[in-house]
Amino acid sequence: MRIAIPVERAPGELRVATVPDVAKRLIAAGHSVVIESGAGARAFWPDESYAAVGVEVADTFDMAVAGADVLCKVQAPTATEAAHLRRGIATVSFFQPAEDLDATVALRDQGVTAFSLDLLPRISRAQAMDALSSQATVSGYRAVLIAADRLPRFFPMFMTAAGTVPPAKVLVLGAGVAGLQAIATARRLGALVRVNDVRPAAKEEVESLGATFVELGLETQDGAGGYARAQSDDFLHRQRALIAGEVAKADAVITTAAVPGRRAPTLVTAEMVKSMSPGSVIVDLASETGGNCELSVAGETIVESGVTIYGGKNVPSQMPVHASFLYARNIAEFAALLSNEGAYAPDFDDEIIKGTCVVRDGEVLHAGALERIGGSPA
Repeated sequence: MRIAIPVERAPGELRVATVPDVAKRLIAAGHSVVIESGAGARAFWPDESYAAVGVEVADTFDMAVAGADVLCKVQAPTATEAAHLRRGIATVSFFQPAEDLDATVALRDQGVTAFSLDLLPRISRAQAMDALSSQATVSGYRAVLIAADRLPRFFPMFMTAAGTVPPAKVLVLGAGVAGLQAIATARRLGALVRVNDVRPAAKEEVESLGATFVELGLETQDGAGGYARAQSDDFLHRQRALIAGEVAKADAVITTAAVPGRRAPTLVTAEMVKSMSPGSVIVDLASETGGNCELSVAGETIVESGVTIYGGKNVPSQMPVHASFLYARNIAEFAALLSNEGAYAPDFDDEIIKGTCVVRDGEVLHAGALERIGGSPA
């Protein structure tokens, strides 16, 4: 199987879909790997590091994808990229087909088979391919560093001759993968951490990391695959009323609550922001899907009532070395499912292949995207 890795052309995207160490493993497994020149440069892997392990380096995108069976990317192929792909090639990337309709239609019309790691089933066999979780680990870690950098005080407690400096109080909303990593990182930096999650089952994991789980006495909101389900307006209203006091006492609030395929729930209102002490910080990791903070703006840092609000956008790309390394491992595991005895031959009856395939043979398979484009495959 021939695997192509192009340059990521989305603004601000520094990651790359494979790294030399993982490419070497793919080659050892019998595949050939070709990378577009410069694809790894922004993640600090020059072309020479790939060539040293047997990866072919192509000068252009067209040269990289020529003859490839699989195109592996971080961001979804653009409509322009799709126009340069041959019929029958497969693409693997993050991809929201119902949101990126231009790419969905372009891939359909081009006869490309597209797989989305956003749609990976939450089953044990798929854990090694779970790119959402691997990148959420990066986001959670990075969110705490962002908060610590912008907070005008120490995170840990200090006992000095001039007096004792108390530790910062951090509130984490959402204890999924990103939230748990945020908790662990904030604890390592010496902060006092309190956490709320709508899934009571998260309490044990939160407490194992040395944080305090804030119980609100609301009904559980567990959903499929370990995610929280979408909450009703009434539930969110009651949750906000109960969490307001916790927000007011926090020096830093890190929000990570998300529901796959849905707008992020609003947890921190403008009134709550006003209740926080000047100099406090909010890092909203859900800002790209509507935001957990009412005032956050994706990709921007704003100050309201003396509170700094950071709207996270593509946060994993801020740490491209390890984000790329983890993503590359996910890609390699998924690629193994696409081959049989070294050749491209995915089993479309396989639960993982079937669940992630959004476009195939000129047909859109993703229900949400199909509904939005009118329901008629090409």
